[in-house]
Order: sequence, then structure tokens, then C-alpha cells
Amino acid sequence: MLASHLSIQSTSLRALDQPCRICRYASSNPHAFLWRSSFLNARRRPLENNSTAAAAVVTSAAITGTPLQPTWGPNDDINMVMKFGGTSVATAERMQEVASIILSFPGQLPVVVLSAMGKTTNLLLQAGEEALITAPGSISSLPPLRMIKELHRDTADKLKIDPAAREEVEALLSQLAQLLVGVSIMQDLTPRARDSLVSFGERLSTRLFAAYLRASGIPARQYDAFSIGITTNDDFTNAEVIYDATLPAVKAALTRGPGQLAYLPVVTGFLGKGAGTGAITTLGRGGSDLTCTLIGAALGLPEVQVWKDVDGILTSDPRVVDGALPVDELTFEEATELAFFGATVLHPLAMQPAADRGDMGVRVKNSYNRTAPGTLISATRDMSKTMVTSIVLKQNTTLIDIGSTRMLGQYGFLAKVFKVFDQQKLSVDVVATSEVSVSLTLDPAKTLWERDLIDEELDSLMDAFKGWATASYRRGMSILSLICSVEKTNFILARVFGVLGREMVQVELISQGASKVNISLVVADGKAKGALRALHKEFFE
Repeated sequence: MLASHLSIQSTSLRALDQPCRICRYASSNPHAFLWRSSFLNARRRPLENNSTAAAAVVTSAAITGTPLQPTWGPNDDINMVMKFGGTSVATAERMQEVASIILSFPGQLPVVVLSAMGKTTNLLLQAGEEALITAPGSISSLPPLRMIKELHRDTADKLKIDPAAREEVEALLSQLAQLLVGVSIMQDLTPRARDSLVSFGERLSTRLFAAYLRASGIPARQYDAFSIGITTNDDFTNAEVIYDATLPAVKAALTRGPGQLAYLPVVTGFLGKGAGTGAITTLGRGGSDLTCTLIGAALGLPEVQVWKDVDGILTSDPRVVDGALPVDELTFEEATELAFFGATVLHPLAMQPAADRGDMGVRVKNSYNRTAPGTLISATRDMSKTMVTSIVLKQNTTLIDIGSTRMLGQYGFLAKVFKVFDQQKLSVDVVATSEVSVSLTLDPAKTLWERDLIDEELDSLMDAFKGWATASYRRGMSILSLICSVEKTNFILARVFGVLGREMVQVELISQGASKVNISLVVADGKAKGALRALHKEFFE
């Protein structure tokens, strides 16, 4: 039973086999020219006024239930990718708001990438863990499963989706329950099964949203990411995209064919297909950002948009720093460093397709404040007037100190050190080295189910150095990273250590190496937030 759910499920697309009613109308009705004429007239007006007016009309339509109107022509091609996270589509009302955002930009025909609704991914993981300790006959009563069913059925009711789409939703909910029964019977939740489990969130949200658009008069079609060619290795829970296979396949799947009328694709985020197994894989937490930039790169678009719940990328974490400010521009290198060292706005690997293209920008915008310009991330920007762009905090890291027992001149010391971490499959964040010692921090697992190493695992790691090195670890450390212009390092560090001296904060490690945009400091967890606030005040307030 379990195995039947680990390969990609084929889903009925009866509702999508025929053109939506607007497409049929546009192709058969003598008055179909009105659609094209309205689009052309809208495109001639200023974008700002047009977007505001369109938003007002669309929001009104969503509330009253009147048909929505496409803002593109029937022969237009895709010219944008818009990705919306879980908070943006957490409820039926939020889905209606997302529809109004999409339709508030005249002349823009996007691919829409969606995450699971709200906390659905967490609920799916919770259901999987509870299934391990629940009898098969009692799976239907699992609280997280009941909450998932209630949320999606309630959303389907509120959005008034068509019977065929509702049938698809019910079929997925049934498959989900069967998978959990299989987990209960087998008493095992393998990484492969976990990927299949968490895939249901995106597969449900995209079907509901596409069905809502069709019911509202917008030609839309739902796609699972694996069905349009996103191919990965078989490293379940944290799969890597195989770009050579993925990019041409996605382009072929989403390019409008001769005589085909334009429609809006709605695609699942963070899912792929294992090249060897053919099973569902996931790109890890936040991988929907990568799906967005992958599609944009495949289609050769000039810009993609990632819609979040903040006004772009900020100068610091607003949960810690009250005065955090939006950042207008970043380079790909700056954005990648921010993501790796604590900023949660973008997935760390999402920049790769855009950086490889070189001429595609990534704009981060706020779905709760659509008029905010957001942050544009691109290949280059003017750094002449930049000192510090943003300061991020990564807490709960472990600092490890390793020293050679042979003192000076040990050949291959660093190679042996990092071989240990390779064998233990541990990722390292910050490193400082000398001929006879190395200090580094460990990155919490970059998988879907993040956790820190327990003491027994760290003790085992220390044992791996016995006989040729001394090793010790300190838990409860934080990394403060300043994304900055390293050409001004002397001025920046003078001010940084002045602030930390006043705040009585001891720096345990400092690293400024290969990255030309990042200075990292390791401090104790208990001092980290105060140090972050003080540094932000020094450079931004």
C-alpha cells in the first residue's frame, strides 16, 4: 500500500482538457475582439494608475462573485513568473487577494507558483509522525489530517470551485489518508515517503487556486512541477535540480503552441521528479523560490517576482529589530549570502538559475502591500555609496575548535579535518584557519526537518579526531553577518568593534574570506540579539 503512493500519481485533468469558457468564447464569438481591445487600451494607460484601477476592479469582483477579466490577450505569451508563499494563500480570502494581485498588472501573463496553504506542510509532517504511533483503523481521526481536510474542503466551498476540480481535491485527500495508513502499517516513514507526504500541500493548493480562477472567468491550468519536467537527483527531502534536463523540458511544456490560446499556468512549488526512481522529490524548505527562478530562466524572462509578507528584503530581521528598513537593490551574491546566513525571505539556492542567466532579475514584493516597490536582485549594482546593506543573525549554531597534535608543519591537516565532516555529512558555515588549528561553525541540517545535533552525535564527532588532533565544541553560539562592501572593511570593522566593545560582546571568531560581500562574527547566543540591535542602530538609524 505504501509503495503505491511513492511514485508520481497521475491526476485526472478532465476540467482542463477543454478550453475554459472565456477561451471558447474568444474563439467563437464575433464580439471576442472586445477582450483584445480592452487589453490594448489598458496597456496604453500609465502602469501605476492602471494597476491601482485593476486592483480595485478585481477585488470588487472577488467579493461580489462577478467574473474576473484577463489582463492579457488571447495570443499573448508568458512574460512573468509570480511566486506566492504559504501565508499569501493561507485562506480562501487570501487566494482571492492573490488573484486580484495577479490581475492588477495590465499586459502581464504570468506563470503562478504556489506553496501549500498556511501551515499545511507542518501539519502533513505532524500527521506522518503521528501515523507511526497510530493504529491503521484510527488514521482518519488524526487531528492534523482532520485539519488539512477541513481547511481544503472549506476553501473549496468558499471559492465555489467546479465539481470536477472538487473531485480532484477529494481524490488527493483520499490518497493522503491511504499513504498515512501505509505508514502506520509499515511502521516506517522513509525520506521517500516523506517527500510524497509533503507534496500533497502544493498539489491541493494549486488545484484549488486554478479552479477558482476558471470559475471566475480566467483561463487557467494547473500543473504539478514534476509534470512539466522539473527533474532532480534522488536525494529525497533535499533534492538537487538537474538543470540540463529541467530547463529545456520546462520551456517546451510552458511555451504556447501554434493556434493555442493564452492561459495562466498554476504550478506547484518545491516539487520535482527523481531521475532514477521517477518518484516525487522535494527541494527542501523554501524550494518554491527555486521553482520560480527555474521557470523564469527556462522561459528566458527578464524578471520574476517572489511575493512574501514583508516589503522585500530588509536591513535586518523585523522580529528582532523594530527599525528594519527595505533594501532597494541587491546583487545575486549579496542575496545568496543573506539567505545562507539567516535571512528567511529567499531560499539560498534560488539565486542560481538567475545568476547563471545573468540578465534575469528577481524582485521580492509584499502580497499584503502590493504598491511597495520591493527589492530587485540582479547581477550587478552600484556599490560606490554602499557601506553595510543588511545585518543578519543565525542562532543556535555550534562552534568547533580543532588543533593539530603535531604542532607545526603537519602535511594535509586541513584535508583530514574536512574529510571528517564529509564523512559525517555535516555542513560548515564559517571557518578561520591557521597552520595548526581551525575553528568553524556547523550549519543546522539543510533538510525539510531541521534539527541541531544532539550531544551524543557531537561527542562522536569529537572522537573522529582522536590520535591526530584535539577537538572541542561549544553550543549556543550565533553568527552575525554583515552584508557589506568589503572594500570599506577597515571603516566597517572599526565601527563594529566599537559597538561590540560598548555592548560588552566577546567575538569568538571572525571570518572574511572568499566572499567579497560578507563579514561574519561568532558571538554567544545570549548576546546576539542585543548586538544585532546595536549594530543596526550604528549603521542604519
